Amino acid sequence: MLKHILRFSLLLIVLIAAAGYWATRPSPARLSTAELSGRVPTLSAPNPQRIPTVMIADAVGWPADAAPRAPAGYRVTRFAEGLDHPRQMLVLPNGDVLVAEANKPAREPTSLMGRIEAWIMGRAGAGVPSANRITLLRDADGDGVAEIRRPYITGLNSPYGMALQGDTLYVANTDGVVAFDYDPAAERITAAPRPIVPLPANGTNSHWTRAMVAAPDGSLYVGVGSTSNIAEGGLAQDAQRARVYEVRPADNYRRTYASGLRNPSGLAVHPQTGDVWAAVNERDMLGSDMVPDYVTRVGFGEFYGWPWYYWGGFVDERVTEPDPDNRATYTARPDYAVGAHVAPLGISFVTNPALGGPFTDGMFVALHGSWNRSPRAGYEVIFIPFTDRGRPANALPIRILTGFLNEAGEAQGRPADARQARDGALLVADDVGNIVWRVSRIEAATP
Repeated sequence: MLKHILRFSLLLIVLIAAAGYWATRPSPARLSTAELSGRVPTLSAPNPQRIPTVMIADAVGWPADAAPRAPAGYRVTRFAEGLDHPRQMLVLPNGDVLVAEANKPAREPTSLMGRIEAWIMGRAGAGVPSANRITLLRDADGDGVAEIRRPYITGLNSPYGMALQGDTLYVANTDGVVAFDYDPAAERITAAPRPIVPLPANGTNSHWTRAMVAAPDGSLYVGVGSTSNIAEGGLAQDAQRARVYEVRPADNYRRTYASGLRNPSGLAVHPQTGDVWAAVNERDMLGSDMVPDYVTRVGFGEFYGWPWYYWGGFVDERVTEPDPDNRATYTARPDYAVGAHVAPLGISFVTNPALGGPFTDGMFVALHGSWNRSPRAGYEVIFIPFTDRGRPANALPIRILTGFLNEAGEAQGRPADARQARDGALLVADDVGNIVWRVSRIEAATP
């Protein structure tokens, strides 16, 4: 009898293990990232999953003598290292660089999915406590290395986006925009923050980042991501989320500028047209090929489909919440896809032609990298060429910084932001390597 019970128990364990493998097995991509990129990406039939594909690139950091790879004619050096999860940067008029060192606010997971998410993020290098500060980096002698590094503002709440308007520095904490008086000669701000507007940070606050950019008219634009994948817990938990806000600091005023954007994790203003652009992380659990993440111009009142629709009106059949306004017919179509599950974060436009080559008119995009795609994708910085009309060209993106994954598929680093320094070199924040990389053009030798 005991022998039969043991055999049955062993068989049950095997069946449970097999079922677990079957449920969590990778759903391999059939399309390349190139096919999932550009103005007209290839869209395939969705492959709904109860459990997402999990293919984590374990975070291992960089060997002492290693660096990402740039195209021929460019060099990569370490502008600053030893940072604590550097995320978005702001280049100040005097050449100083501010970098937000931050991570998700500390919160104990209360659900099974929350615990799974915490485990995944831990393996991917995002499980560290938030430093909650902004650090000043200064290359005073112009040699391409920040020899001065100071805690500039401390005691913040998961800071992310920053913007300077005149003599006021704005910081987007996860729960609100705050302001500080800015003095270019000061190496630290100790004054208490002045609250400008609150931002939604309810529930699990899974998409905690708050990208921010300043417009020439004095307005600020702030991105707030959803706290769910497709509003599976009900729309109430995502009230006032998945949108870009316009903030008018002079009146402490906030209004929705564009909505239906699942996670607008990067924002930039086109230097010629003044248009606001966003990088958006699209929905998960539709397979490795769906849905492409994207960058797009966002206009006042535009709706981009989340959670009911994607890519200009395709219906997500998994969403149980009804669309109260039947908005499928006027869902805006994104301008440019960058690949599925590549996780675009920081974006910026060319502000200085010093990099030359193809990098004179367009957008830099930091692709943080996938955790739920087979094979892995992202983990690089790309450049999207633009036309003289302020729109992406009909061309594939150009890879400007690669090699963040080693030969074993481990993450030596993950790009979190990319923007030009005052001298035109490209600075890339790497929140796994805890480094800010500097990409510069190699000048041709004089004959």
